Amino acid sequence: MRNAGVLLPVFSLPGKYGIGTMGKEAYRFADKLKRAGQSLWQILPLGPTGYGDSPYQSFSTFAGNPYFIDLEAFPEDILKKKDLLAAESGEDPEHIDYGKLYTSRFALLYQVYQVDNYLGLEQRYPDFSAFCREQEDWLWDYGLFMALKEAHDGAPWYDWEPELRNRREEALSQSREKLGDRIRFYCWLQYHFEKQWKALKDYVNSRGIRLIGDLPIYVALDSADAWAHPELFQMDESRRPSWVAGVPPDAFSATGQLWGNPVYDWDRHRQQGYGWWIRRIRRMLQLVDVMRIDHFRGFESYYCVPAGDETAERGVWKKGPGMELFRALRQQLGELPIIAEDLGFLTDAVRQLLSDSGYPGMKVLEFAFNAKEESDYLPHRWPKNCVAYTGTHDNQTLKAWFEELSEEDRAFALDYLGLLGRSPGEWNEYAIRMAFASGADTVIVPFQDWKGLGREARINEPSTVGGNWSWRMQPEAFDEELIEKMRHLTRLYGRQAPSQRAEKA
Repeated sequence: MRNAGVLLPVFSLPGKYGIGTMGKEAYRFADKLKRAGQSLWQILPLGPTGYGDSPYQSFSTFAGNPYFIDLEAFPEDILKKKDLLAAESGEDPEHIDYGKLYTSRFALLYQVYQVDNYLGLEQRYPDFSAFCREQEDWLWDYGLFMALKEAHDGAPWYDWEPELRNRREEALSQSREKLGDRIRFYCWLQYHFEKQWKALKDYVNSRGIRLIGDLPIYVALDSADAWAHPELFQMDESRRPSWVAGVPPDAFSATGQLWGNPVYDWDRHRQQGYGWWIRRIRRMLQLVDVMRIDHFRGFESYYCVPAGDETAERGVWKKGPGMELFRALRQQLGELPIIAEDLGFLTDAVRQLLSDSGYPGMKVLEFAFNAKEESDYLPHRWPKNCVAYTGTHDNQTLKAWFEELSEEDRAFALDYLGLLGRSPGEWNEYAIRMAFASGADTVIVPFQDWKGLGREARINEPSTVGGNWSWRMQPEAFDEELIEKMRHLTRLYGRQAPSQRAEKA
């Protein structure tokens, strides 16, 4: 069925408290998506972020980001107006000040926790203990990991003393006793994240909208996942990575990209029946309706670099688990609603894996216009079973991308779109129209492209640190004019939500 949606990270939602949350603005956004005829809302990974603020380098692949907790959901007699005022946005409401969040948000939430703890968590939240039991395969390790990071002034786990780095039981028991209150605090945060997220998801679904989540293929080295389960990664006896993930040199980077994530020991995963992956995907499906798996090609073969190298030039390719993993997932979880991020250079083996899986791949309009050669990303070559994007979180906005095109490629793009001799300002709408008119089952457009915003609204520039993951939309941005434009194009090209199809009939 043809459909359409919008890409907007949770952190980019508007609101008063420095970052997008699961509060009333999220519900308003869902209402406006419904009115605009959209049936999909795509977000970025939901995990708690650390250095660099990237949602793709999370402290846990199972946990939620406490920054997204709605402060207004707490009783006014516990979280007072003066506390909320102190948490309001800084001087730039269009960008997140992560430094301010880091130094103030957890302290504020801890104030609430202390009151709850004094009054009795189980009495105030009768389902708190049940939540902890349901999520115990990751929750307590995560709480201990975060408490220990605090106790070590934020140092990564692989720099802790050997007894804790290597998870000696006596050292862990002592830490659980000493840090019990902080561990419980981090579990309390996850309880509130879960409660608020499920309420939001239920509401979004009630509006006829499905949530598309994002699952990074790798976990961060400094994560509860790598610390609690080092046997699942290629690490040496001192629990340091032997190999790390990256991308080989290409036209974009002469030295490649060094991501630094630990790579999986796929033999060990196979021996364990892919149990960790089954738990990971099951958890993801508790939070979203559809999942985009980042760097899908890494399941066929993955590029890894010797740990300690400063560039990705000496990396090698190794075989991944292929369809064996996805067969194991299907056997335990049934058919999976997956979008495969298959961008970049693809081999025949990767294409075969995508075909065998049956999952839709991705097509990005911004990759299409190379005047020197015909691209698979040109809309007339898009297959039906794909998800088409004007751009992604890693790309420049449409407006800025068009401005930065070479003269030759821009001329080709204008010719392809039938815009030769017309105002370049019309590029955005015509590009969106072309994506909507294509044969692709699904089209996702970043909110910034609908608004025609420039480079100031870019979400992320790969291989850079600082200034990324911070853009926020403004409350008035999703206005009636935009709602009508989205609804019109969505109906015009037969992508409206099922309820709107019924209304039209």
